[in-house]
Amino acid sequence: MTDHPITVTVNGAVRTAHVEPRTSLAEVIRHEFRLTGTHVACEQGVCGACTVLLDGAPVRACLMLAVQADGAQIETVEGLAEPSGRLAALQTAVMEEHGLQCGFCTPGILMSLTFADRADLSADQVTDDVMLGHLCRCTGYAGIRAAIERHWREKESAE
Repeated sequence: MTDHPITVTVNGAVRTAHVEPRTSLAEVIRHEFRLTGTHVACEQGVCGACTVLLDGAPVRACLMLAVQADGAQIETVEGLAEPSGRLAALQTAVMEEHGLQCGFCTPGILMSLTFADRADLSADQVTDDVMLGHLCRCTGYAGIRAAIERHWREKESAE
């Protein structure tokens, strides 16, 4: 099969790869770019573990072909922390509210929450709409919901 060159900007850095047309974006992110925070679980777009932001919008990287992302801006969980290593506010809220256990679903959830935060959705919208697209087998969602409520409460008090 013929490889196709793609160029994407991942977490602010321009990256190139040569991919087969059938290669998923998740495979390129994990194997070519070595950003293993993007997890692959169901490979059907159901669980949300592979969620990344593509040009600012959440997508399931397991369902998207890498060639479709050519020229796009991609954000992964590795890009959320500050260059100093300090965690983003959402990451801190999830950690401090015990919103993760095994952590497998956490990167995808954080990316969807980042989108919701930037879109200025309410905590209720996030809990009802955004979280419906993610499966977590460990936490029972209580800690994740507490992190959402905490982050949005802190965000409102800072404004």
